[in-house]
Amino acid sequence: MSGMEETGLQLRSLIKASGELEISLVDVPTPEPRSDELVVRIEATPTNPSDLGLLTGAADLSTIRASGTKDRPIITAKVPEAAMPAMAGRLDQSVPIGFEGAGVVIKTGSSDAAKALMGRTVATFGGAMYAQYRCLKIGDCLPLPDGTTPAEGASCFVNPLTALGMIETMRAEGHTALVHTAAASNLGQMLSKICLKDDISLVNIVRSTEQAAILRKMGAKHVIDSTTATFTNELTAALVESGATIAFDAIGGRKVASQILSAMEAAINKSGKYPYSRYGSTVHKQVYVYGTLDPQPTEITRSFGTAWGLGGWLLMPFLVKIGQAGEQRLRQRVVDELKTTFASHYTKVVSLAEALDPTNMESYFKRATGEKFLINPNKGK
Repeated sequence: MSGMEETGLQLRSLIKASGELEISLVDVPTPEPRSDELVVRIEATPTNPSDLGLLTGAADLSTIRASGTKDRPIITAKVPEAAMPAMAGRLDQSVPIGFEGAGVVIKTGSSDAAKALMGRTVATFGGAMYAQYRCLKIGDCLPLPDGTTPAEGASCFVNPLTALGMIETMRAEGHTALVHTAAASNLGQMLSKICLKDDISLVNIVRSTEQAAILRKMGAKHVIDSTTATFTNELTAALVESGATIAFDAIGGRKVASQILSAMEAAINKSGKYPYSRYGSTVHKQVYVYGTLDPQPTEITRSFGTAWGLGGWLLMPFLVKIGQAGEQRLRQRVVDELKTTFASHYTKVVSLAEALDPTNMESYFKRATGEKFLINPNKGK
């Protein structure tokens, strides 16, 4: 094949029916592109929480063991018996990893639209990005402006479109301000920048003084530390001022969603705009859970009346809902502000083999604020 190898390495995750996780690198054929397809040499793909969740499934990370060779490492771990039923849909299937990435088009199909992208740097959201080569449809690729590197474009789908999707959802459902948890994350910082730029009130909930400092330095107005004794009072005060009645929760487990709903109800009552009712205020309060930083059950204590909702929110169904034109509008904004609002920063760049180094794995599974790895599948080639 011209300009590339006939096969390329791809990272795969396998959960066996025996209860063992195996992560390894395999050789996969590089397909000939059809008329409307491109072959992209992947040079940057991030370790998003959604990727890491698929990578290890329900495995007990304390049981991780390394074997194989330096170039072809193999990672194994045990999946607890109690967690196996949740893994039933993927047992004994070798699963590719990596939702998004960026690279250079090295071969195209026969269509004029495909040929026009030869040699261009593109971002893509086609799955299986932890691989040296990917054959993708043109529609799954986003041409990046001249002078943009793959590293700069690697994270321009998941987090940017999620942040913009939250704001679109807020507006579509009639809310005017929003709340976000784990707000100092890469995604949270993007959301904060968007809200500052668009003059939208945002209440940021974080879990440390260090995280709070990151957002305040950016200019965020409402930053609440959930670990302090004054959390509830500070959150209620911020909700009174902002009027936020919708929240997006990355934590998921325990009492966070319930605390937010209760504080929203308290803020509505403090506003003095609504008459007392034994059923609570008539203002609808909504929390969407979109992450699982805490895998414990979600605990709800109903102290916020009856006008409330708790549901899940996921990027792909949202994009389907707004349609191709709506998605293209959001994509264009991401491209326009790729080096400002939607800029991502990475702690370390690793190869596919280095991505399976237990020390590196331990670092990115901590999911610490500001700790994000970038994989370059073609590093050193």
